[in-house]
Amino acid sequence: MTTTNISSLSCYEIRSPFLFRWEESQQAHVLLYPEGIVKLNATGGEILKRCDGKTNVAELIDQLAHSYNASDIDAIRNGVLNFLEVSHGKGWIRAKA
Repeated sequence: MTTTNISSLSCYEIRSPFLFRWEESQQAHVLLYPEGIVKLNATGGEILKRCDGKTNVAELIDQLAHSYNASDIDAIRNGVLNFLEVSHGKGWIRAKA
């Protein structure tokens, strides 16, 4: 069971000064910031792509489950919640007010 402070009804967005984008040279989504770069794996990129300040966490989970044609929604939910919690803790994202 996952312990998280991430609400399924919250919408998240990338926090300044981070810039989320596809980096052709890395062949991956990245988070750029003044001190460096974070190269994301494919799933991390798909999650952060949906952190647009409009899509809530429940919708994000449903979209990913559909995209990955997943039968185990609980595994998708736990993975997304864990990733969002870490991302929030690192200051990459914030809840949209």
